[in-house]
Amino acid sequence: MDRILRGVLKYRQTDRKTMVEQFIQVKNNPVPKAVFFTCMDSRMIPTRFTETNVGDMFIVRNAGNLIPHSHHFLDEYTTNEPAALELGCILNDIRHIIVCGHSDCKAMNLLYKLRDGNMASKENRRISPLRAWLCNHAESSLIKFQQLEVAGYHTPLIFQSETPMRKFVAYIDPENKFSIEDKLSQVNCLQQMQNIASYGFLKKRLETHQLHIHSLWFDIYTGDIYYFSRQNKTFVEINEKTFEMLVTEVKKYYS
Repeated sequence: MDRILRGVLKYRQTDRKTMVEQFIQVKNNPVPKAVFFTCMDSRMIPTRFTETNVGDMFIVRNAGNLIPHSHHFLDEYTTNEPAALELGCILNDIRHIIVCGHSDCKAMNLLYKLRDGNMASKENRRISPLRAWLCNHAESSLIKFQQLEVAGYHTPLIFQSETPMRKFVAYIDPENKFSIEDKLSQVNCLQQMQNIASYGFLKKRLETHQLHIHSLWFDIYTGDIYYFSRQNKTFVEINEKTFEMLVTEVKKYYS
């Protein structure tokens, strides 16, 4: 707390004036461009590595950057994530949803340890809220990953995207650069795209291409950021060589 209080004091002396000016600029007409789902990991600072600012994005964070599938939305039981989708994409007419995972994700590391039948154990789910969260909402990611594992990590996976008839192929870490847990993290990112598309209140916008779902993946040890390219069927590092290609793809698929 001492560090946080000192930080607030420094903010008052340095950044406060500029931030207030920015708040005033967007007060009457904020136009955020994306709903950004990412992990709560303290190393993930999305506004910094995307160079975004006040009013640019809605940011939703949780353990493992999960978006529960709509079949969990029963009666009055729901979670923050679908409410954020409605607030951002329906009430604020945001056109882009981004799911961003990362390397060395502690939630994904634990999910990997929960494989081999432990997911179904009620006793296991009662041990901790984190395990219950993963067992309830990340099991589909683990099942998808196990398909990859059985095939020796070389066979492509198929994911549903914006509509039931619209699917995409994904090769996970074809150069074998990352750990097994990081491969699971990438699979998990793509599975969340499918989960997002399961919500009925987004259906019309997805079908008419008024709403688009993307995936990023951040390697925290190199600082490299990857974009899932449907054209290349894998996560492609965003850099000076790939930038124009990725911009062209985004315009082609999402304009």
